[in-house]
Amino acid sequence: MSVSQTASPKNPNRLSKGTSFIGGIGKAAGSTILITTMLASAAAAGSLMGVAISFRNLPDVRSLKGYIPNETTHIYDINGKILASLHDEENREVVPLDNISPHLKLAVLAIEDSNFYKHNGINPYGILRATVTNIQAGETVQGASTLTMQLVKNLFLTPRRELGRKVAEAVLAMRLEKLFKKDEILEMYLNQVYWGHNTYGVETAARSYFNKSSSDLNLAESAMMAGIIQAPESFSPFDFDSVTDETLEIAKRRQAVVLNRMKKLTWITEEEEQAALDTPLKFGKVTSFQLSRSPYITNTVIKELTRRFGRDALSKGGMRIQTTIDIKMQEIAEDSVKWGQQRISYAADQMALVAVDPRTHFIKAIVGGVDSQKSEFNRATQSIRQPGSAFKPFVFYAAYASGKYTPSSVINDTKVTFNDGTARGYTPLNYDKTYGGSMSLRQALATSRNIPAVVLGQKVGVEKVIDICRVLGIKSPIPPVISLPLGSVDLTPLEMASAYATFANNGWQSETTAIAQVTDSSGRLILDNTPQPKLVLDPWAAAALTQSLQAVINGGTGTSAQIGRPAAGKTGTTSSERDVWFVGYVPQLATAVWAGNDNYSPMGRGASGGSYAAPVWRDFMSKALADQRVEYFKSPSKFPKPGG
Repeated sequence: MSVSQTASPKNPNRLSKGTSFIGGIGKAAGSTILITTMLASAAAAGSLMGVAISFRNLPDVRSLKGYIPNETTHIYDINGKILASLHDEENREVVPLDNISPHLKLAVLAIEDSNFYKHNGINPYGILRATVTNIQAGETVQGASTLTMQLVKNLFLTPRRELGRKVAEAVLAMRLEKLFKKDEILEMYLNQVYWGHNTYGVETAARSYFNKSSSDLNLAESAMMAGIIQAPESFSPFDFDSVTDETLEIAKRRQAVVLNRMKKLTWITEEEEQAALDTPLKFGKVTSFQLSRSPYITNTVIKELTRRFGRDALSKGGMRIQTTIDIKMQEIAEDSVKWGQQRISYAADQMALVAVDPRTHFIKAIVGGVDSQKSEFNRATQSIRQPGSAFKPFVFYAAYASGKYTPSSVINDTKVTFNDGTARGYTPLNYDKTYGGSMSLRQALATSRNIPAVVLGQKVGVEKVIDICRVLGIKSPIPPVISLPLGSVDLTPLEMASAYATFANNGWQSETTAIAQVTDSSGRLILDNTPQPKLVLDPWAAAALTQSLQAVINGGTGTSAQIGRPAAGKTGTTSSERDVWFVGYVPQLATAVWAGNDNYSPMGRGASGGSYAAPVWRDFMSKALADQRVEYFKSPSKFPKPGG
């Protein structure tokens, strides 16, 4: 309900008791001043109308029709828990006038412009009254400008104190009053006004100062907030981000001034004034400068939304962003990464983890480093590192999808040299420098033999493997070299997790995203990332690959990733031992773990994806899936074989 409908400012009978502003000045002097003021008012009004004609270069107040002030953008997890708030220079949340506490509206009007509903934008009598009152009090207790003048100053003019600006304020205020209703002006003012600590507008201020909505403010809280407006940084109860005895005393004095003014206007009783002064205050905390709950999430979201909407829209548009992140899973991921890096801190200084839901391709957790407070560089999305043998599944999938190979097909693990244009040629070696002879493709992948992978890559064609990577959403440059099957390409953990998620979903893929939906400040849906899965891989080949990758965990190089339920995955270790990986999945979650050093220095002999990354994957997956039922992979026999 608006002030104009319920509050005392529109009741002339109540106001009549509070119009004795002259106080200690004699009655004769008061009468003289009153007559002089009335004459001055008439002269000033006529003069200003004339001046208005000459102020043709002033801003056009009609631009405020449909005006929407900059608002803070909020980021939430998939269940609606706040993760971060983004704003440019103004932290604000706009609310309608009906949603603001009547106490707050009355308190602001009392101390800033008690005749707001009676004047036409300027109030010469109010200027004189405020001057006399301030002289009597020995301090500034009442403002001289009307709310309308303050609003146009905030929106259109510079804060310089000079006559020309004050006249411009008056002209614009009168123009504004002709264009907008009083309630509309009051709503704009309360949503626009600065309340200190980079907090703009009544809603954000109420949540900062008292940890509640502006609709729930009581009289004591409202009076203190109204008292802050005149000099927010000086009168705030907060000293930067905490309440001190000194700042609280100052804020309480301002609260008393406001309450006393409301009592003199007969808008509250003496009993209500005293009750408000005695009301205990429970303060919130300054919210403008809080860090993101997880900078890596914020980083990922900002990157995606900036690409779609631009930076300004993101920081000023008042968006409500529901991410795909599960904050509980995120916390588990952060703990697993810290635990895992501590285990290998003697060898690697960084680690990253990305978890993607194969059914939706929603990112459920993303950790771009060990400590976001030391470095917000997001290694999960921005750091490109060689995946080593974790790249081999792309080659084996290409072989299965060709219709010429199955997991049981035999391949030779023997010495072979390829013509790479050099005199000596290219001779791949296995990690242990041995040869295994004839073996199945399943065994070759499970034990991560290099020679069979390179041979298979040449048989199916490296270009075909690259095409499959592109279908899977990998955008990083991929050189068509003979050694590509061994991971001689730079990729991000997010690209790896996303690609493996498509394998986990038997070839069905949606766009990988960290954002479920976005609404604007009015609740209108402006981005809807509801999954739209498309079949991009051959289901039989994807299921066959999953079957082969299960062998990696059950008895191959990834046994330390066993989690007590069906799982598939692949270790990755570069020949230089600069990067180690484990990328794996169950039907409802695919996760990539990378470890290494930011300066690319080797981790030393013995470093491997199986010993360094797989245990972290196991720790995360075991905890993340603890409350989820065991699901089983579909057998290749459930799908038609390519070329069959």
